[in-house]
Amino acid sequence: MKSQAKQLPLEAIAAETERNGKRKSPDGVATSDVIVSACVGTNADVFPAIMALHVPDGATVADVTYGKGVFWKNVASGRYRLLATDIRTGVDCRKLPYEAAAIDCVVLDPPYMEGLFRGREDQLAGAGTHNSFRHHYSNGEAIAGGHKYHAAVLDLYFKAAAEAYRVLRDKGVLIVKCQDEVSANTQRLTHVEIINNFEAIGFYAKDLFVVVRSNRPGVSRLLKQVHARKNHSYFLVFVKNGACCSNGAVRERCRQVQGKGSSMKGGSGGKLTSISAASR
Repeated sequence: MKSQAKQLPLEAIAAETERNGKRKSPDGVATSDVIVSACVGTNADVFPAIMALHVPDGATVADVTYGKGVFWKNVASGRYRLLATDIRTGVDCRKLPYEAAAIDCVVLDPPYMEGLFRGREDQLAGAGTHNSFRHHYSNGEAIAGGHKYHAAVLDLYFKAAAEAYRVLRDKGVLIVKCQDEVSANTQRLTHVEIINNFEAIGFYAKDLFVVVRSNRPGVSRLLKQVHARKNHSYFLVFVKNGACCSNGAVRERCRQVQGKGSSMKGGSGGKLTSISAASR
């Protein structure tokens, strides 16, 4: 008795269609109405889509750098249980007043301009017509001690991430706003540095959104342009990897970041600065 040749997948589909007289259609619909990764607009335009995609209704969300609450401008009131805090309300994003594994989502948008981390007030960024930057992204005070320049930016992100990891539930979501910058004439890809560090302490980088400003940035005193002017920023979406919670090396890494600061150049870490939340 001859053995029958094994049907190929396409032949099997054709045979099934012939028997039933109708080919089964895949689930779903054809559409272009989807959330995309890059948008021209504002934080308030993009943030609601990020929340809708990654955070379920009714979730407890701790916005630990709430500021003026601009992110939430277009989010329906009552959709989430919002815990809005920042340094001006007495809550530092590196030392949150929540129990371990108590929060579904943390939103983090600390100052990401190295010019706001200077030892003297007359060296702070945001002078003249750009004074609103200083008001919105710091309390206008010089920083004594600790990390300097771009290292101070990273130190704040890394310590806040370690604290977010502590308070987030397993599979909890961390949404981070950041922007790359040129510091001391050196290109610093801040979003890459953040992703590398956050994954080292147990986060999974699930998504990335690019926000492109609608107007062109201006320069008051341009002699020679060396780097492209930044006109975009990022929302990064991380998920707490519960499998890492039992990893002793990860727990030790979080402890080191929270207690001693990271091993970056620019000074000793561990000192809580008076930098405020971004008043977005």
